[in-house]
Amino acid sequence: MRSARNWRLACASVALAVAMPVLASSGSSAAQQNTLDGGGSAREWVGSWATAVTGAEPTGVSRTGFSNQSLRMIVRTSVGGEKVRIRLTNVFGENTVAVGAATVAKPDLSTPAVHDIDPTTLRNLTFNGRASTTMLRGQELLSDPVDLRVEDLQELTVTVYLPAATGPVTWHVTSRQSSFSGPGDLSATTVAGFTAARTCCWFFLSGVDVLRRKAEGSVVVLSDSMGDGNGSTLNANKRWPDLLAQRLVDSRRNGKVPGVLNASLAGSRLNHEGTEPGAGGFPGFVQLGPNAAARLNEDAFAQTGVHTVIFDVGINDIWMNGDPADAIINAIQQAGSQVRERGIRFVVATLGPYEGFVVTPGSPAGEWTPEKEATRNAVNTFLRNSHEFDGLIDFDALLRDPANPSRLRAEWDSGDHIHPNDAGNQAMANHVRLNLLDG
Repeated sequence: MRSARNWRLACASVALAVAMPVLASSGSSAAQQNTLDGGGSAREWVGSWATAVTGAEPTGVSRTGFSNQSLRMIVRTSVGGEKVRIRLTNVFGENTVAVGAATVAKPDLSTPAVHDIDPTTLRNLTFNGRASTTMLRGQELLSDPVDLRVEDLQELTVTVYLPAATGPVTWHVTSRQSSFSGPGDLSATTVAGFTAARTCCWFFLSGVDVLRRKAEGSVVVLSDSMGDGNGSTLNANKRWPDLLAQRLVDSRRNGKVPGVLNASLAGSRLNHEGTEPGAGGFPGFVQLGPNAAARLNEDAFAQTGVHTVIFDVGINDIWMNGDPADAIINAIQQAGSQVRERGIRFVVATLGPYEGFVVTPGSPAGEWTPEKEATRNAVNTFLRNSHEFDGLIDFDALLRDPANPSRLRAEWDSGDHIHPNDAGNQAMANHVRLNLLDG
């Protein structure tokens, strides 16, 4: 095995919590969840951005955590609204985490630094009216609503000051978005003070909700690194769920647009835990998360206003573990049963081609074999012919090379022969039938 750092970098190119809806504002009531204005137009809270989170690795920043430091993280919403609330999570933490201050703002687009914020949009976040609070081990927090008009497809900057040692963090690794940290309380700082930049990671941040007229609920994408954006451009929001959100906004001029919540997790598997090893000498990592069925409660059912789940998991069970088709099919069926039993639509996606993929250059063979290809085709054949799901997105038919169906089309290959580039992600977003996502 190579160094731990190299394996973590490999994880970022591998094929592949939200808070319970507690009213957090001291002045909030059930009416805030669904209010009527003077003209009788309903306003509802909907999920606009989300991410799947996992526990800390045995070493590194996720294990040591932060102390007397501020974290600045950038997200892009899918739908906008007139108020916003932020979700923080310590669900995988091992200690109580003190939150000294937290803010939300829009970026300052007049400067080249992506972490600069527009001071006129800076809003202090409170939790039950308090500017500082704590997250107990395993707890999640929902901020009080703040008056900040958010546009569709709006970038937001969330800053959290952590005054005391946090211990192991709850985080999302493959963010495809830079994050920043610096000493002391920088929650209200507009441009200066952040001394460290990472090309990864959302820490303790799990969701953004907006209060919206013409609310159409939300769609959860529960996928692996295909949805997490491996192969897409850093800081460009070119993951296919981002591009799907943009397509929905552009196509629905009446404003009835569902939020798109990307709960994808690179390396996610149906029948295995993230720490289990795989082919090509791959050792497994905590950051790959628990099995996909165990993710449903946090990553799908707890989301605000969810009415549809797009489910695209299984390719990692094939290349990492050589699972048979019936084990993969059974796991997808069980996930579908759990989702549909809750009255949520369940849309499945076929598994894309990956011949030529290796974990790292020079790794032992075993990621792709003819036998694993036969398994992938058997799973896809079942998904195409099944009538037990609410819809199908045939990503395999879209992405495969017509001349060699076991390989990804060259023009959409990010270079690792499994993850699409920006153009491939756009093609995936365009391939989704929008009527599958109606509330």
